[in-house]
Amino acid sequence: MTGMERLNKFLAHAGIGSRRHVETLIQGGRVAIDGQVIRELGTRVDPGEHKISVDGQPIRPEKLVYWVVNKPRGYLCTNYDPARRGRAIDLVPQVAQRVYTVGRLDEASEGLLLLTNDGDLANRLTHPRFGVEKTYLVLVAGDPTPDDLKLLLKGVWLSEGHVKAKRIKREKREKGNTWLRIVLNEGKNREIRRMLAKLEHKVLRLRRITLGPLVLATLPTGKARRLTHAEVEELRRTAFAESERAEP
Repeated sequence: MTGMERLNKFLAHAGIGSRRHVETLIQGGRVAIDGQVIRELGTRVDPGEHKISVDGQPIRPEKLVYWVVNKPRGYLCTNYDPARRGRAIDLVPQVAQRVYTVGRLDEASEGLLLLTNDGDLANRLTHPRFGVEKTYLVLVAGDPTPDDLKLLLKGVWLSEGHVKAKRIKREKREKGNTWLRIVLNEGKNREIRRMLAKLEHKVLRLRRITLGPLVLATLPTGKARRLTHAEVEELRRTAFAESERAEP
């Protein structure tokens, strides 16, 4: 007996997607329990007793796995690439579960990626409304002025709306360029590159070094490791604490 739990939580933990996504599936009549279509979001199930299916396909509990990868430049954050380029998922050895990246780094960026099949946790770590912090080391062309950095903290307008950094620190100069440490608590597509482009500073390198409490540390480029139990618990505490603060 596994015990009773909410249907959306079970489906998210089975790797179907975030709770928001599985709620859409439930409301769309695509989920059935013992052959009966269920549309009530508050439905509770016992995975040890009930037969649960999505689009007619049986769903069984899947072991949740968590990997951190130090993505090199040139690798993609996708599970399918018809051009057969290198993918971050290729750096994770012998994973039986279907994992996916939590948040994306573009092909030219590098650093910390979390790969998991825990859709519920992934949603809370990446959705802007939950505000989980991510830290980046960014090498920019030239020498941004103090006014430039203040503007990034105040915010600039992109096509999706107003975006801003939460914190910025100038790290060091390197051959006429500047390393910045930038902390975001949202994650729009290529956000840092586009913000700096507004100030006419090209990003030469971009490396993510933290995701919430998870730190890249000394993991070599191109390598992966499993998260420890303590790291997973700390990630969950952070993600769910932020989600509670985000509730109206």
